[in-house]
Amino acid sequence: MSVRKTAEERKDEILEAALHLSDEVGPDRLSTEAIAQRVGLTQPGIFRHFPTKQSIWLGVAEKISMAMQAGWRRALGTREDAEDRLPSLVLAQLKLIQSVPGIPAILFSRELHAENDLLRKAVLGLMNNFRKALSAEFKRGQADGKFRGDLDPDDAALILIGLVQGLAVRWSLSGRTFALVDEGSRFLDMHMRFFREPAQAPATSEKRNEQAEFPTAYWCGAPHRSGNCRLSSVSISPACGARRRERGKCRDPRFRSGHR
Repeated sequence: MSVRKTAEERKDEILEAALHLSDEVGPDRLSTEAIAQRVGLTQPGIFRHFPTKQSIWLGVAEKISMAMQAGWRRALGTREDAEDRLPSLVLAQLKLIQSVPGIPAILFSRELHAENDLLRKAVLGLMNNFRKALSAEFKRGQADGKFRGDLDPDDAALILIGLVQGLAVRWSLSGRTFALVDEGSRFLDMHMRFFREPAQAPATSEKRNEQAEFPTAYWCGAPHRSGNCRLSSVSISPACGARRRERGKCRDPRFRSGHR
């Protein structure tokens, strides 16, 4: 004898079906008939739980929102340092996308961008909440001296959101041929190194003029004015540890002694 499902269980089942079908057929082709077939109900049975198709989409957005927020809480819960908390938030987002493949399809669907204003606003609200969470952690890291101070925290957050979205699109279009979280970790390391780098002081006008008059070259492995060196293939000079040319001589007297 089958156990009758509660209304909440049925609603969650319908939303799960909508997410999976969004991935399989695309959000723009999703129909209540297909959802009904997937969960074993009639269309009127679907509408007893969700009076309109738009209300199904809003339920999907709320379900994704709850999953995201739970992932953020787990990512931040056991970490104190902003250097750990910031990448943990990004990885939590990638893990969710990997576990719910319908998310990228929804984010770039016509249903979201042109046909369902309430869904668009709901998803935009999710993005803003994620941006705020990333920005807060970046600002915290700046206060602790861990992140460079010349970046606006909101800009840093948007850079990371762009990383997540770009990876999600490539992952989806490639047919999920790579591990999203692993690839994200690799690129995230690059971003974190950039965030930790000290800001470079702008060049003075005198320095800019010198650089324009004498463009820097690295023919001998140390910067000297281009035009002085007429050498060819590169090797290492044991005498000075600098890069040199195997044939000819460097004409710059500052580096001549170590080059043969």
